[in-house]
Amino acid sequence: MSIKRLFSFLRFVMVQEEKIIEDTQEIVAKLSEILDSEENGSNKTYDVMELLLELREVDDELYIKTLKKFPNEFLADVVSEMPAHIQEEVSDLISFRRLAKVATEMDTDDAADFIQTISEHNENRAEEILEKINVEDREEIRNLISYEDDVAGAYMQIELFTAKINENIDESIKNLRNLKNKDEVKGVYHVFITDDFGKFICSIGLEEVIIFDRSETYEKFLESSQYVWNKVTANHKDYIRDVVERVSDYNLSVIPVVDEAGYLLGRITSDDIYDIMEDSATEDIFHMAGVNADAESGEDFYDVAKSRGFWLAINLVTAIAASIVIGLFDQTIGKFVSLAVLMPIVASMGGNAGTQTLTVTVRQLAIGEIDWEDGLGTIKKEILISLLNGLIFAVLIGVIAHLWFGIESLGLVIAASTIINLFIAGLFGSTIPLILTRFDIDPAIGSTVLLTTATDIFGFLTFLGLAKLILV
Repeated sequence: MSIKRLFSFLRFVMVQEEKIIEDTQEIVAKLSEILDSEENGSNKTYDVMELLLELREVDDELYIKTLKKFPNEFLADVVSEMPAHIQEEVSDLISFRRLAKVATEMDTDDAADFIQTISEHNENRAEEILEKINVEDREEIRNLISYEDDVAGAYMQIELFTAKINENIDESIKNLRNLKNKDEVKGVYHVFITDDFGKFICSIGLEEVIIFDRSETYEKFLESSQYVWNKVTANHKDYIRDVVERVSDYNLSVIPVVDEAGYLLGRITSDDIYDIMEDSATEDIFHMAGVNADAESGEDFYDVAKSRGFWLAINLVTAIAASIVIGLFDQTIGKFVSLAVLMPIVASMGGNAGTQTLTVTVRQLAIGEIDWEDGLGTIKKEILISLLNGLIFAVLIGVIAHLWFGIESLGLVIAASTIINLFIAGLFGSTIPLILTRFDIDPAIGSTVLLTTATDIFGFLTFLGLAKLILV
């Protein structure tokens, strides 16, 4: 390397180091400002987490030192906000004894998620942490971890404000004050009423409780028709997407979780509901694009490439199938080069129309607007919409093709094939997700590939087949 090039390289390195130093100083200044602030709340925790992730990118050593300086309670809040792959990383940076203390400071649902995440990365490490947690909390966390990932029990927290139906309201409010002072409950906006044996009766908003006569019992409250309470629950084994739909239908901010006998087990709060909705929407979008949501959230390039490659391989097979269809009409295409020019239009129109139908149908299935029983009505509606668009654009494309190539019958061929392909798009775009749902398969998975195969093959088949019949 010449002296001039060496000097240029060293200058580049110095500039990069100066930039890193500036970025680090800026992040540290923002962190200090937030941490020195007397304001508290979840926003503070989230902002700190975001800045920590930025610091991790520019100065890993300082990032680790900062993490270790946080008190356990605050570190628990910060780690709870972190993505799963960062939580795995944190578990390798901090001693398992301290991680046990941090997990104890978390809400039970967050602690269970944290331990579960570590277990997937390092099962022995997760066991070491659990063994250092007190027996009661350990059993609660183990119980939550034992649930399948897609059921309500996996998302509930057991920290509750409960009261017996014959309990004095004023006494129960004093009990809530004690729980808050001990930091044993957070985000309490409802009291869950049970009988003497712990069976759930209803939930009451605290604003309703406050304006009622506090010298009375909850039984008297329920006897009054002037006030509002709620009996909507989720069974601990209910599919979590069904629970989210129930919360949305009844405009709930929290939903109690009960067992088969009706005993109160825990609650699912609004922050978890929002996270589940976001994760579900993200998962559906990824699935429709043939992408694995879990792989994409990680940092392993091999896993991401493998996940995407699987669907690309399937797409290659379907593309070859479409090419075989085109190959059947090679002589026709050889006689009319204009067919090769117009073929992408037919495929593109069918693909876009099908994607519109598919997206609407999958979304309606996801939010519970339609189900298998409504399938026939949905299919009819989407086919009619596709045919209407097909007729409009068939005329437009037919005229363009005729003017472009000066062949009247060519305009007729592409117009007819456009109508047929949009009909196929509406039919398959609505039936594919409905059929997948019928067989308990996520309709977002693989629908796009199946739809593209149908519109491409039928599109080329109708366009080239009609061309062979009419033009040759």
